Amino acid sequence: MHETPTEPADLPVMGFLDHLDELRRRLLRSLIAVGVAFALALTQARAILDFLLAPIRELLGDQKPVFIDLTEPFLLYMKVGFLASLFLSAPFVLHQLWGFVSPGLYPRERRYAIPFLVFATGFFILGGSFGYYIGFPVAARFLLSIADGFEPALRISSLFSFESKIILGMAVVFELPTVIYFLARLGLVTPAFLWRNLKYAILIIFVIAAVITPTPDVVTQCIFAAPMILLYLLGILVAHLFGRPRATPGPRT
Repeated sequence: MHETPTEPADLPVMGFLDHLDELRRRLLRSLIAVGVAFALALTQARAILDFLLAPIRELLGDQKPVFIDLTEPFLLYMKVGFLASLFLSAPFVLHQLWGFVSPGLYPRERRYAIPFLVFATGFFILGGSFGYYIGFPVAARFLLSIADGFEPALRISSLFSFESKIILGMAVVFELPTVIYFLARLGLVTPAFLWRNLKYAILIIFVIAAVITPTPDVVTQCIFAAPMILLYLLGILVAHLFGRPRATPGPRT
């Protein structure tokens, strides 16, 4: 349902340098939040790593991941802490994102701050959970199945890189409805435009799924692509409910 432009036409105007200064402050705060979350996550890096490896423990049996370089475990725990810090600091970082774009919104639109934080954070965590509980085990099971007859000696750093790519990739992809919400509020996309370009969106989604999916088989790619297509359809609904027509520029004075 498109809103009629009942809000005041005049919005606060910020200069280019003001935008850069605001962006710098928001990025600095976000980096500090990620740093604090990283310090906290680092104290539990071993427990977090055990949690991350849990989905494939039964696939490995008695085998344990190996490392080659002496510094590999230390660097691994740093990477584990950083991955966890991204999820721990996500609500604050998204709040900073909202604070950066909110000056360009009408007063009534700024009331969506809490719903935005709830849904954006929820989708980010939901995407990571999908990658952890479904994407990673399915991909690992497929790759181990075609290696039947060989003795696996999985390198722990490679295994973590494999999993983190899937988890982070799906977490970012699940933000699609949030991105569509902003584009619709700015009048850059409409439900009709999104629906008209559905076939192209599906093609792009399968390309993205091929990048995120570490296996070449079509079945696994479909497992990754299916939720993205559903998210795109959800984005069409979001654009229908919250979008507004593209504003036409008025005469210059």
